[in-house]
Amino acid sequence: MTETLRPDTEAQLAEAVTWANSERLPLEVLGRGTKRALGRPVQSAHRLDLTAFSGIHLYEPEELVLGAGSATPMVEILEALEEKGQQLAFEPPDLSGLLGSKDSGTIGGIVSTNLAGPRRIKDGAARDHFLGFDAVSGRGQVFKSGGRVMKNVTGYDLPKLICGSYGTLAAMTRLVVKVLPRAEKSRTVLVRGVDAAQAVKALADGLNGPFEVSGAAWLPAGLTASSGVGYIRDAGVSVAALRLEGFGPSVEYRCGKLRALLAPYGETEELHSHNSRTFWREIRDVVPFHGDSRIVWRISVAPTDAPGLLASLSHLKNQSAYLDWAGGLIWLAVDAPRQGAAEIIRDAMAPIGGHATLIRGGATLRNAVPVFHPQPAPLAAVTRRLKASFDPNGVLNPGRMTEGV
Repeated sequence: MTETLRPDTEAQLAEAVTWANSERLPLEVLGRGTKRALGRPVQSAHRLDLTAFSGIHLYEPEELVLGAGSATPMVEILEALEEKGQQLAFEPPDLSGLLGSKDSGTIGGIVSTNLAGPRRIKDGAARDHFLGFDAVSGRGQVFKSGGRVMKNVTGYDLPKLICGSYGTLAAMTRLVVKVLPRAEKSRTVLVRGVDAAQAVKALADGLNGPFEVSGAAWLPAGLTASSGVGYIRDAGVSVAALRLEGFGPSVEYRCGKLRALLAPYGETEELHSHNSRTFWREIRDVVPFHGDSRIVWRISVAPTDAPGLLASLSHLKNQSAYLDWAGGLIWLAVDAPRQGAAEIIRDAMAPIGGHATLIRGGATLRNAVPVFHPQPAPLAAVTRRLKASFDPNGVLNPGRMTEGV
């Protein structure tokens, strides 16, 4: 029977981890548990529940900084920012619909998995907005790093290391992130009827121009029907999409110029604020793959390599895919072969490089194949040394990212 430890204070958390070290007992580190389906399943008889570390303890809109307990629900964070006209610029996705979880999770879960949405191409990933944290290491030691401003690091930049470590190095109790003003207007220029290769060229043209594009995606005709935006759902053809944000007159002017630039690629259309926000929320949250049981992969490659890779994987059963980050991110859903898909995808990527991560799959599959792209031997050795430094007895989420680490 699984036992759950629920520390109420940082001292109690350190005591719990120290006890786990003394008994050599692994702990599954959890906030609200919405990201449990990401990464490899943790084999543990004990859960370390961090839900007591919740609530916004620092919010200074004028200073563009927010601090909260690691288990603070994202809903609470986003509501506070909305009230002040601000946002998390890295556009954290809500994967609850994709993973079948009950809610959108916590700020600690977003930072621990380094998730970011379409705006990453302009404003960076979660780690680029992560300023500081308090935590307990796998040794049971309380420590902190960073602070409240970007230039606050002396020595090792531990926020960059902890972000994306999936709770394998430390259990965070508090964290501080940078926030930014929300754009006044959002519009999206659509180019209809382009294939993947044409779309990548069109998206590159938009990004290389003076338009300040904050989102660049492509949906094939087979996935546009899933959209809640009528202009996309009812078109019956593929669409390339580029988002422009900012002050109203500026956005309107840039949209006109961008449509003129992209006209040679095909018919253009424009989504205004509500429809634009709806569409990019769908891209961010992987809505095209909600409601089915297919395996979902998240593939990062050079944008120019995306069309060729999609063509080489087109034989996979019940395959469908769309592009984000101007082609640098491929969301791919497939049926079968289940365990063989990992080898097929990664073998196809071998000549071009990149990373393929299994995002949605059953526990049996996630135990059978490397969920994260296998690391080169030198990098894998660094990973093992880091784990040994922070968590020498392997008590925090052992094997969550790599088997045996």
